[in-house]
Amino acid sequence: MALAARSVSEIVLEDISMKYETASSDVLAVQQVSMNIAKGEFISLLGPSGCGKTTLLRLMADLLAPSSGKLSVAGGTAKEARLAQKYGIVFQSPVLYDWRKVKHNVTLPLELKGVSKKQRDKRADELLELVGLKAFGDKYPWQLSGGMQQRVSIARALAMEPEILLMDEPFSALDEFSRERLNEELLTVWSKVGSTVVFVTHSISEAVFLSDRVFVLSPHPGRLSAVVDIPLPRPRNKEMRNTPQFFELIADIRSRFEGV
Repeated sequence: MALAARSVSEIVLEDISMKYETASSDVLAVQQVSMNIAKGEFISLLGPSGCGKTTLLRLMADLLAPSSGKLSVAGGTAKEARLAQKYGIVFQSPVLYDWRKVKHNVTLPLELKGVSKKQRDKRADELLELVGLKAFGDKYPWQLSGGMQQRVSIARALAMEPEILLMDEPFSALDEFSRERLNEELLTVWSKVGSTVVFVTHSISEAVFLSDRVFVLSPHPGRLSAVVDIPLPRPRNKEMRNTPQFFELIADIRSRFEGV
């Protein structure tokens, strides 16, 4: 994404902190995090396990309320964005219904909204073609590989044409070969739909390959320790993983964790 295109803010966090109350003591998960994510931008939240990546994603999605600070989404509150169905969410696990065919998993959000069957079927065909699964609409999730199931999840998340796509380590359970292939396919889908993407990962190479910018979080409690621009040209392809610039960016980000 060109720097000039970062003029319209989509998600803004100002001094956000999140404290979980437990029976024994309070746990500070995220501490005074500020971010400004532009409309149409692909950013990654990167950091070790337990640094608050998923907490931040859940705050953006209005699944949690911050303990302090201010959060705005699409010019309003996170709750307003959620009620306006501006979000699509992809979790670490595909969370598909095994008794529903693939196309009926994809159309579930439309069905719940009362969209006609004709329109639902048309949208399912479009989305399954977009994620390369048009021939598998009449299969059941259990008949697909893990990577294919996750592509179904992405198609379902896009069913309502969300302005914002939130992704919580969606490929972490896959082998490296499948993960890299799905990274490439995700960028192809993103280039066509244009959603703002917030992608949670603990893989430095994945964050570099996918993102316009990488937001580096420190270990618990999560604080924003760096924001790294990724100047790799788009569209990106697998050959970029072998370029000196790609390795330099990985080394730069890795160095930011040293001594933390």
